[in-house]
Amino acid sequence: MSESLPLLLLDNSSMMSVLNEGEFQCHNLTFEEAKHMLDVYNEKDVLQCFSNLDIETIIFDYLGVAKREFTYKRIRNMRVGQDALVFKLYVTPSETQPIIQADDGVEAKKIQNVYVYCQFLTRVK
Repeated sequence: MSESLPLLLLDNSSMMSVLNEGEFQCHNLTFEEAKHMLDVYNEKDVLQCFSNLDIETIIFDYLGVAKREFTYKRIRNMRVGQDALVFKLYVTPSETQPIIQADDGVEAKKIQNVYVYCQFLTRVK
């Protein structure tokens, strides 16, 4: 972890933006590794580069990371030696489309499956 460069939190879209220039290394992370990485950084040393509330839910509720208010900033280019934690959403159509009754009696139909996976990205050159 670089003391002078903040950890970037990215999603599908913001990851494509930061790959604008340079050479990168990327590898998949388990959810436990992603949680540990976020736990290691202080709140002030992390920049959130997305505004997708679904991904915030994944980070804080699913991964079990303590709720923090990371500073939001749009980033176009990562710096050499800078790291990012990427939360990628993968959506597929539902092969089955069951209809369920919601708590208030309204019908709801499943139309897609949403998956998430984590990657660690570093700009090396």
